[in-house]
Parts: sequence; C-alpha cells; structure tokens
Amino acid sequence: MGVINKLSVKILIGIVTVALACVSATTTEQTAFEEKAFIAGENPLVQTYILDIHGQMQEAEQLPRGTMVSLRDQEPEELPEGTFQRIYQVSGDDGDAEEQRTEALYVHPENLTDSKSAVVREKELYVRTPVTIYKNSKGPEIASFAPKGTKLAVTGFYGLDQNGVVSKYKVRKADDEDAPEGFVYAKYLVRTQDEADAYYNENGEYDKARKAKYGMNLYGGKAEDLDYYPYERTKIKGKEFCREARAMYLNFSAAIHNDAYIKLIKETGCNAVVIDIKDGVLSYKSPVAEELSPTAYKKARVSLEEFRNAVKEFKDAGVYTIGRITCFNDKYYAKDHPEDCIKSGESGSNWPSAYSRDVWYYNVALATEAVEQMGFDEIQFDYVRFPEKAYEMSLEKGTNFRNEYGESKCQAIQNFCFYAADQIHEAGAYFSVDVFGECSDGYVTAYGQYWPGISNIVDAISSMPYTDHFGEEDTWSEPKAIMSAWAKSAAKEQKKIPTPAAARTWITGYNTPFWAPSVTYDKQKLKEQVDALYKAGLDGGFIPWQSASSIDQYRMYKGIWDYEK
Repeated sequence: MGVINKLSVKILIGIVTVALACVSATTTEQTAFEEKAFIAGENPLVQTYILDIHGQMQEAEQLPRGTMVSLRDQEPEELPEGTFQRIYQVSGDDGDAEEQRTEALYVHPENLTDSKSAVVREKELYVRTPVTIYKNSKGPEIASFAPKGTKLAVTGFYGLDQNGVVSKYKVRKADDEDAPEGFVYAKYLVRTQDEADAYYNENGEYDKARKAKYGMNLYGGKAEDLDYYPYERTKIKGKEFCREARAMYLNFSAAIHNDAYIKLIKETGCNAVVIDIKDGVLSYKSPVAEELSPTAYKKARVSLEEFRNAVKEFKDAGVYTIGRITCFNDKYYAKDHPEDCIKSGESGSNWPSAYSRDVWYYNVALATEAVEQMGFDEIQFDYVRFPEKAYEMSLEKGTNFRNEYGESKCQAIQNFCFYAADQIHEAGAYFSVDVFGECSDGYVTAYGQYWPGISNIVDAISSMPYTDHFGEEDTWSEPKAIMSAWAKSAAKEQKKIPTPAAARTWITGYNTPFWAPSVTYDKQKLKEQVDALYKAGLDGGFIPWQSASSIDQYRMYKGIWDYEK
C-alpha cells in the first residue's frame, strides 16, 4: 500500500465535503447555498462598502436585511478599517438565485447569516403605543397585553418587506420569563425606554386633547393617558375607502328584502349602505358564533348563504357596503359568558365588559369573518363603550368591571380600537366606530369614549347627535340650530389631532321627539342638518337614522342623498 500524500488527503476531504453539502441541501434551508448568505442586522438597512483606487474603504449602498448575496467562498479580509467580507449581489428566488456580475461590495461579517430566519437581530424593544400580544402571527386570537413603556424580549419575527422592515415581532415580556410568547405589530414599538415613555407631541400639537377635563370625576379615565401618535391610514389594495359616504341604513329585514331599496339607491346619490350584521340578534348563522356564543348562533335569523347573497346584491349594484356590529351590548353573548360581563349587583350583569379580551376577540372575529365571507368594504362597530350607567356603577362598592390589565375605561376603548382596526384592515376592510353626540363636548365620558382618542385610529367616526337627544327642551323643531352648535364643537375635537378620521355623522331621519312624535322630519329637516355639518367642515358624509328602515320614509326624503354642497 502506498502512502497517501497531503494532496490526496485534501482531495478526499473535498469530495466528502461536497457530498455532505449535497445531502444537507435537500434537508436544511441554512445550507441550501454553500456560497450564499443573507444580509442581517438590527436595522432594516445595512451599510455596505467599496474599496477605492487607493485601497481605502468607502461607504456604498445600503442593502435591506434579508437580501441574498454571494460570498464566492471567500474568507473575511483584515483591512485597516476592520474585518470585512467581500460580497456580490444575487438575483432570483432563494431556490434558484444567480449571482449578478456586479462590482464587489464589502460588509462586516456580523451582518451576514446563512439562515433567512436569523436576519433580524433586535434583542429587545419597547412599547410606544399599548399593544395586543397575539397568539399567532396572523388572526385576532389574543395571548396578552402590554401597556406603554413595557420592555419586550424579541424571540422572532413575522413578515419582512423588500425594504427590510418587519411586520410583526415575536416577543415576550422581558421581565417575566414565564410570560406567554406572541406577536405584536412592529409599528407600535421603539428602540429605547425614553422613546417609549415619551408622549409624541411635536410642536405642541394636541396639548388640548391631552388636557381635557371635566368639572367632576366621571371615572372614565384621563385624556392625558391616551395615545395620540399620528396614525398612518391604511390603503387596502383593490378597495377604495368611501371618504364621503352618503349612506342608507338597512336593518336585517330591509337588507334581505332589498329590491325596493336597491331601486331607490339607483335613483339617488346614495353611494353606501349600512347593513346590520349584529344588532342584538345576529343576521346569519355565523360559524364564529357557533363556537363562541351558541345562544347567538341559535337565535340568528338566516343562513350564511342567504345573507351573503343579499350583501352581494348590493355589491353588484355598485354600492359601498358597511357591516354594522353592536359590540359591548349583547344579551346572548352575556348569557353564554357571564364571566365576561360587568357585575354590579343586578345592574349591568348582562353587559359584556369592554375590558374583557374574550369579548374583544368575539366581536372582531365576527367582523373579520363577515369581511372574508361576505366581502364587506367596511365594518362599523356600535356600542363601543361601557354602559350608560357606568358612572353609577363606578360609585357602587363591589362593582367588578373585569379589569384584568388595570386600564382606565377610555384606555380600554382606545386599545380595543387599535386591536380592531389592525385586524379588520388585515382582513381587507376599512373600520369605523359610532360614538355618542356627547363626545363633542371635549371631555372623557363616563362610559370611556373620548373623541380624539378614537378619531385618531378609525377610518371614520360616526357620531349620533340626534336632535331630540339634547335635554328636555324642544331642540328638534329647529334642527339646523342644534346641529350647527353640535357640529362646531365636533369640528374642534377633530382639530385636536393631526390625523383625524373622516367625520361621517348619523343624522335624525325619524319624526321627533322619538317618545312622542310631533314634528315630521322631511327632506328639508334633513337638509338643514347636513348643511350644518358641511358648513362646520364635517364633510365625511351622513347616515339618516331610521331604525325601521321604512322605504316610505326613505322615499319621502330621497333627495337628501343628492345634496349639493
């Protein structure tokens, strides 16, 4: 037997190495490309460098983390400026990437990884805007909640765009190793504790919003504890938001028996419909309700297919469809889940608490189901509040609001709006919320609604300043006067923040007062209300409230949808 020389050993080792690499390439993503790597870093963009003609390292372009590059099997180079790895850009998908014949770039070795799952290097982040922690990377299921200022340990990520920006981080609370892991939206997180603790208030904006006071403690919370960071409006691909909705409200019966309504819509300037999905009773046999509220499912009016067909008929007519869901006033869910309801003696025991994350999940799961199954363009939430008797309940000893996370009422309402907006947008629809007319008065209400705190998040805010809801005096005979006063006040609330929602207002579309009708609300009475809204700058549209959805009433004032500014 001859002696195996060093060259032979090297050849044998090379053969074995190539063979092992081929086996690994079929089973492990990390070794799929021997000479390829991914750009990694703590920031979305990573600095690269070039060597100039004098052999000096100069800054070149920034590459998004996640970018695949070729190493050409080079070893890191020790240069006067430090250690660098020579790289070349590649094109194509991970499975068939080819090297681009480009000038060599250099990057620090610590900014490279052989695993796409390791390109995000953040270890800890801080909560700037209170965040819901989700159980999964997609969907509304809730794991926990983290208030402003919380330090989070980063354990992974979900979604990386072409600019290296993360969609969601996988996290757990940094000071609690036993805390559940989950996902949070990256847009609500910052890098430092100081950034997290600070209240965004550039150039003194929205100090008025934060300083809102009332003459007595209503127990609704403090405006200063809410978040007013400018909220970037979502643009849903292939679906335009109806910025000025001249809408018609349709209860369940009208939505199902819709021929006359569709005919009327086509004869007018009406461009949107508000259709009840849940108004105490579910309109259809929802699979979500079947799982989470069997009583609601049992009481539902028609099948999913029948309701879907009715919604489709409006969509086929070219109408913007808004699905209305009453949230925290739900006797059927309360019957199934008394543990989620406010307990204050006997009062309020049938009111699901706005603090309860299970109630949040149920309503948002209904909303996303309706978007996915029916194709609604927008979801409108009503009863986004605590009960009207919240003040009295707060005074009663022993009231249990189910406040697991120590939030004030207005914080719970705003945090719910953040949660709902993110999930409904992700499902492919826009999001609006109804508020009481009282919200225009500039203070945090006893039931947790505060106009700037809600308008900052939703796509449309729909207040309900019905002319016979303002005290005991006759405010309904002259709707223009009462609506003008209200609209001016609401416009001030809109101006307290830089990114307000569209103000789309419910107007009185029934004969008044509601308890003893004596004034007929015809086209002129409605026009006076709309005039007042637009004159004050509330130009996001209007919805006449007519609980019976009377086709005769709608015909009587049908010209209102052709309103000229």
